[in-house]
Amino acid sequence: MIGGMVTHSPEALPGTHRVPAAQLAWLESELARWQAEGRLDAATVAGIRSDYSASRRYSLSRLLLALGAAFVGIGLLWLVAANLDELSPTTRFVGVVVLWLGAVAAAELVAESPRTGRAAVGALQLVAALLFGAVVMQAAQSLQVPAYDSGLLGTWGAGALLYAYAAGALAPLLVGIVVTVAWWVWVVAERSESVAGAAVALLLAAVLTGAVAVAHQGRLLPSFAAPWRLASALLVLSGLFLAALPRLGENALPTGGVVWAGATVVLLAAAGAALVSDGKARLEVGAVVAAAMVGTLVLQWQPAGPTGSSELTGEALARAVVAILVYLVAAAWLAALGVLRDAGGLTQLATGALVVFTVVQSFAVFEPILSGAALFLVLGVVLAGAGYLVERGRRRLVADVAEASA
Repeated sequence: MIGGMVTHSPEALPGTHRVPAAQLAWLESELARWQAEGRLDAATVAGIRSDYSASRRYSLSRLLLALGAAFVGIGLLWLVAANLDELSPTTRFVGVVVLWLGAVAAAELVAESPRTGRAAVGALQLVAALLFGAVVMQAAQSLQVPAYDSGLLGTWGAGALLYAYAAGALAPLLVGIVVTVAWWVWVVAERSESVAGAAVALLLAAVLTGAVAVAHQGRLLPSFAAPWRLASALLVLSGLFLAALPRLGENALPTGGVVWAGATVVLLAAAGAALVSDGKARLEVGAVVAAAMVGTLVLQWQPAGPTGSSELTGEALARAVVAILVYLVAAAWLAALGVLRDAGGLTQLATGALVVFTVVQSFAVFEPILSGAALFLVLGVVLAGAGYLVERGRRRLVADVAEASA
């Protein structure tokens, strides 16, 4: 083992072990240092280096495979939605089922081949997950179920998640997460008929996905932790973003049986994940639960009177300040969590969300006061200052983590 990297036997073919370009550059610098110190000779260094070749994590071929699989799946969904009248319902249903099962079987067969990369397998699994949605839609058409029934999304999402866990596949997992969350938000929003209902649904989903991420961390299917964690971050930031809006309609927060049942399931999942986890994981779960609770309180706080930016009451202004602070704290925590979990995507998501939120809130605050070039100058200063503070905080956190790990 070299610096945490496992070396391979001399029989391995040259360059067959592909690693990210940054990791290969680190290996080359370490090999050069060890050779300069006399710990390795030139022949050993050359032998180790020849066993590796650079590979970008998101190569063009992977991108094309993913896009191609997505287009194929969406095209088949569209084809089903078009309701091919020239074919009988039975023929359409059987045809879609055959295509779906064929995609599942092809993914399994390709996965068994030692010459096939994971990207090709993932593309076929993505097609299979999308095709299951076509099966659900076609079955609904054959049974004359309304096309705009939220239950169809729920069935599709549940099937995609089952397939993801049965196959241990990330592509169906992403489909399952997106579709299931869409179903849940749809169910709550259509019953509450308000933006507040959608915000509550997003916050509850954030807690559940965060608990699932913690449950996967270091246990069964640890590779599933990152997608669930990223989904939790996106959901909690989206929910808090909606909560920060000044007026979400006259309807109160949703309190129906669906919401209470969902809240019960979410809290039980969070408690279970915290019980079986370590201190860092408990902190992660507790943070998303706290963010959801505070976001719900902000949603409940709807001051009376005008809410326009130019005529805010004292209570409305206080609510706006509290909502902004809650969002900023949540985004900062997620950025820090990305560093602690070595998840660059999470830190980038939190930083991007912070920039978008800053722009929206800046327009809301300064637009009635400033106009034209002055508005853009102020926004530029705000964004530059926010970017500087975020980058400085990130570098400080990385340094602290590295010092603690040393």
